[in-house]
Amino acid sequence: MTRAINAEISATWRYHEATKHSYASVRSHQGGLDWANRPRPFKIYPALDPFPLPREFPAADAEALHSGQSIPSSLPQGEAPALEQLAALLHFSAGITRRRIYAGGELYFHAAACTGALYEIELYLVAAQIDRLPAGVYHFSPADFALRRLRSGDWRGVLVAAAAAEPAVARAPISIISTGTYWRNAWKYGARTYRHFGWDNGTILANLLAMAAAHRLQPRLVLGFQDAPVNRLLDLDEGKEVALSIVALGDSDPAPETDPEIPALGLEVIPPSRREVDFPAMRAMHAATRLAGAAEVASWRGALPAAPQQEVAGAVVALGPAQDAPAGPALEAVIARRGSTRRFARKPITLAELAASLDRATGVIPADFLDPPGAPLNDIYLIANAVVGLEPGSYALHRRPLRLELLRRGSFRQEARHLALDQDLAGDAAADVFFLADLNRILGRFGNRGYRAAQLEAGILGGRLYLAAYAQQFGATGLTFYDDEVVEFFSPHAAGRSAIFLIALGRSAERLPLARE
Repeated sequence: MTRAINAEISATWRYHEATKHSYASVRSHQGGLDWANRPRPFKIYPALDPFPLPREFPAADAEALHSGQSIPSSLPQGEAPALEQLAALLHFSAGITRRRIYAGGELYFHAAACTGALYEIELYLVAAQIDRLPAGVYHFSPADFALRRLRSGDWRGVLVAAAAAEPAVARAPISIISTGTYWRNAWKYGARTYRHFGWDNGTILANLLAMAAAHRLQPRLVLGFQDAPVNRLLDLDEGKEVALSIVALGDSDPAPETDPEIPALGLEVIPPSRREVDFPAMRAMHAATRLAGAAEVASWRGALPAAPQQEVAGAVVALGPAQDAPAGPALEAVIARRGSTRRFARKPITLAELAASLDRATGVIPADFLDPPGAPLNDIYLIANAVVGLEPGSYALHRRPLRLELLRRGSFRQEARHLALDQDLAGDAAADVFFLADLNRILGRFGNRGYRAAQLEAGILGGRLYLAAYAQQFGATGLTFYDDEVVEFFSPHAAGRSAIFLIALGRSAERLPLARE
């Protein structure tokens, strides 16, 4: 059972209701963006020297469509990533894959999708001595593809204590911590940014988990940790930036105990823009998800009660596994060419392509909040308008085995467009994939931190759909939505759920050449 502030789930409902989009709310906020005050896309420590990362990467030897479906259950003791492997993981999860010069400056294309291309997620490493990298706490800078050491020495014991001796963290030679920087995303999206933390962290983690599994580094995603010591370890100003998740990588000797006193560093950081606007609602939401004390962290772990079984009332379409799909391009090649589709051509995809995408997305996520493995927080619903072999209509996805249940027949392009804030992308897409969650059930088990988990899982599922789509030569894009209207559209089947995320799939109107391997 959860306790303390995390158990006061009224905080989540206040935030969730206050940040819902409706037709009226979207049109009541028509103020323009202050482009002169747009935040920088990178966090910069001007006084710290860079530790350049190698730019020649070992091949992961994994096809994008099948990567990450099988996480190795064990590794030889002492297995740790080589520096080139670590560089590959960082490049293909949060690195810059392309640059483009335009009249206003330089545009950076990152390995993972991000709302508004604002890239508010930062990565930090807590590492033992590995290969040529000294032990320490590091910040990853995609701008110059380098690490900057914040603290020297082996600080892994802080994470072990914060995570209540989570076995994967205790034995990991490297843990990668994701943080969210409020203002960098709130410049455009305001208080709704806290939802975006989950989505944007999730797309990065979809890449990171796939790359780590392909390199046989046994990744484990951990959300059960005390927030305060982790934030102190990274020297974060919690009013501006907060730790969101930990990914433990590899297997080594247990981390040594660390002095619980974590001295403040007060490192200079260049301000992201000339002024920042505070949105208290998102900070209050994050504060409500905090865990304090080992007992509260330990209570986080464990199974989510099974959802009540819903009777299958509509026609059912069985979906084949992605393993039956033909061999595709390498994972790195797909990440290098991935983008967010800006216009769909209203051309169909096939049922086999959709099935492979859904199978790829719903594979096991090695996370401490998904127990037993494969148990989801989000339910998946679809609007299919142009899928060869699938009758147009709305559907609910069932897992184990993977199959679609027809809810309503018909072409719903106009409805899809409207649900996605009246954006043409959703109406022109071949299929729109909606993630909805039973927040009552999730919050009842995990408290407010369950909201963080639900948003993050949806982001990972969406990131996997990106990879599956581009592996099969079509496109994808993440979209936002009118919350209550999405639930109403899929009801009565979706009654009691909340809209979490949306990914549109289809043939891009732009040409999508495959990057050279």
